[in-house]
Amino acid sequence: MRYVQLRAFHYVATCGGFSRAAEALFLTQPAISDQVRKLEEEYDVLLFMRNKKQVILTQSGRDLLEITRRMFDTEQQALDLLSESRALRSGTLRIVADAAHHLLPILAQFRARFPTVHINVRTGNTETVVSNLYSYDADIGVLGEIPESKDFEVIKLNSTPIIAFVAADHPLAGVGEIRLDQLGSHALVMRERGSKTRQKLEESAQAAGIDLTPTIEAEGREAVREIVAAGGSVGFVSSAEFGRDGRLVPLQIVGAEMFMDEALICLKERTGAKLVNAFFKIAAERSQSSAI
Repeated sequence: MRYVQLRAFHYVATCGGFSRAAEALFLTQPAISDQVRKLEEEYDVLLFMRNKKQVILTQSGRDLLEITRRMFDTEQQALDLLSESRALRSGTLRIVADAAHHLLPILAQFRARFPTVHINVRTGNTETVVSNLYSYDADIGVLGEIPESKDFEVIKLNSTPIIAFVAADHPLAGVGEIRLDQLGSHALVMRERGSKTRQKLEESAQAAGIDLTPTIEAEGREAVREIVAAGGSVGFVSSAEFGRDGRLVPLQIVGAEMFMDEALICLKERTGAKLVNAFFKIAAERSQSSAI
């Protein structure tokens, strides 16, 4: 097994094809194909299912990719260590968050210290955040719970209650609060399954013997807000994420204590990466100062 063979395999797998891998590595497609073929022949294993339109990883290919992701990430960390100042002047920090709201103060401080670093922020539910970290498609995650897995380094950001909200012209808009057992009589808008807000709401309702069936399921927090703003329904969000929107009115939920513990997380094996480490240091500083 040679390094160049593993590198060729890794780039084909992550780039989605031999041509794209060749472009990324500044090599010819036949050279990439030859390295992958030699790797397969040497170990008598099929790593890709090939056809004219696409290249698909076999199970052996998927298993090997998990290893090469770590291998090449470790290589990058070694490069960062040897050129620390350069690592903090350039590069990309990839963040996936269930809500970008919690990141804003940390992002502002990070940008002030490292203005030339490119930051990519994507949103997703809890399942998306965790899977992206495990697959190395993101460096840092933000999610609405403290993860139980020991694989993660965690900094707790805050803890806020889950609230309901309605349109400003909804009959409940002037009430200010609503009991958990009253929610079932209204049209409810909930996020997709995998949303931690939805999970906690349903768990509390089930414990109280209450059936909460959504009238509408919407993917993403913004979709829920727009549907509720259109009128006639009730949505749910943590109070920290409610923000300011003249079209919407918050309602305290009475009869259940439901809190979202927002946490900043990354894989423990990634804490040595310079950009990840720098971001976590800023988050830790803010967490300590707010606790004083």
